[in-house]
Amino acid sequence: MKYIITILLFSIISCNNKPNLTTEQLRTGTFKTYLDGSTATSIATRKNEIQIETYEQKQDTFSIYWKSDFEYILTKKNPKTDLDKTEFVIKITGIHKNSYTFRAYYKGSNYKQTGKATKISD
Repeated sequence: MKYIITILLFSIISCNNKPNLTTEQLRTGTFKTYLDGSTATSIATRKNEIQIETYEQKQDTFSIYWKSDFEYILTKKNPKTDLDKTEFVIKITGIHKNSYTFRAYYKGSNYKQTGKATKISD
């Protein structure tokens, strides 16, 4: 009986201990992004070299360039302002079970953001 309980507990713990996302799994899928210090969220879907992001019911399309496994650059496909033309650099600072933390900034700017992105689907 003790043996069966041990196996059941191990099975339950094993199922709940999902491995962290791999850097390859960050390149595709749908992510919900939360910014530190804000209740604002956005939904981003990545496929190949494109990211489509929805924020406050507005959708933007970005080219995505992976500089390394832990850094990528977003460039708006149809920029309307000078800021829209500026590359947005995202550095991944940590990977967790189904999410990653990041630090982001506009290239050449002192503006910085931190937050978390949770993978919600493949």
